Amino acid sequence: MTSSVRYISIGLFIVAAFLYWISLYLYVPTLPTYVQSKTENLALVGSILSMYGLWQAVIRLPLGIAADWWGRRKPFMLGGLALAGLGAWSMGMANTPSDLRVGRSITGLAAAAWVTMVVAFNSLFPASEAIRATAMLTFVNSSGRILATGSTGTLNIWGGYTLPFFLAVGVAGVGILFILPIKEEPRSRLTRSPGEIIRLITRHDVLVPSLLSAVSQYALWTTTFGFNPILAKQFGATDVVQSMLVTMNLVVAIMGNLSATLLVNRVGARRLVFFSFSMMVVGVGLTSAATSLSALFAAQFFIGLAHGINFPALMGLSIRYVADSERNTAMGLHQSVYAVGMFGGPWLSGILAQAMGLRSMLFMTALATLILGLLGASKLDVKTSS
Repeated sequence: MTSSVRYISIGLFIVAAFLYWISLYLYVPTLPTYVQSKTENLALVGSILSMYGLWQAVIRLPLGIAADWWGRRKPFMLGGLALAGLGAWSMGMANTPSDLRVGRSITGLAAAAWVTMVVAFNSLFPASEAIRATAMLTFVNSSGRILATGSTGTLNIWGGYTLPFFLAVGVAGVGILFILPIKEEPRSRLTRSPGEIIRLITRHDVLVPSLLSAVSQYALWTTTFGFNPILAKQFGATDVVQSMLVTMNLVVAIMGNLSATLLVNRVGARRLVFFSFSMMVVGVGLTSAATSLSALFAAQFFIGLAHGINFPALMGLSIRYVADSERNTAMGLHQSVYAVGMFGGPWLSGILAQAMGLRSMLFMTALATLILGLLGASKLDVKTSS
């Protein structure tokens, strides 16, 4: 691939990824309260929200294996954008909790395409720049989500809960137009035995970062994308304020992305991961004790900073020492495992919130993040953290 084609491909990827995440997040800040408008049961609310993570957990590893076997990534990226539009349309048209469950499941399948997007983007850079390339793409991810979530409240005022869903359909369609011109270098098909796949996905440098990402996602999807909007509404927050709450988290996450890019080679990945989980515990702990909207905004700052640092660092580490021909599978594992956290956050915390109340559930989440996060970070080996 010539330099000019490479730079054009990078530019097209960046725009397509930007639109992809807008289409998946344009309605997210008020999605919990939209779901709650269909049912008052917090366990059912959590169950519906959890479908996004569940189907990512189910499909991402098989998708990665399939992409390595086929030697193609572009068709999966196109399919992801198409499903993002279909899922948004389904939720916008939903009349019952069951309809919402189906729509949120489809968007979970759509988000699985991130596996091939990350790997395809990384293939445009030297292997030694895996963390830098991933952090760059994560910056685009965060930027798209900021624009999307920052618009939700205003869009709700203009057209009600359903307008953001229908706009997301259009954004996904435009994203497809930017994927189509990308030239994909042909790769030979890779067929591996089950034993070879198991050896790859159980490698210490692949598995440990994946498990840590699951812990981080659990905390994030319990709070920011789970029950914080409901807690904020109890404090009198309007749709616009709920939108601002999520957007501020994402703005701070960009600061974390940039910090990871600049500091990983200076201080090492292990120290960055320790720091990020310490901040995550502070953020979730503040959420459990919050008695005002200002306290919730402060909590979102810490959660956003923590996730902004550990998301690209752990994702980059999971494929840093993996051969290019096996990276789709390794990334599929990483994203499937962290999607378990995205599923478990709203699902389990919804059950716990219904049983013991929101605040007790949030305190338990902070405690679990402290124990599992710091213990897991200590297990990062020297090669991974160097």
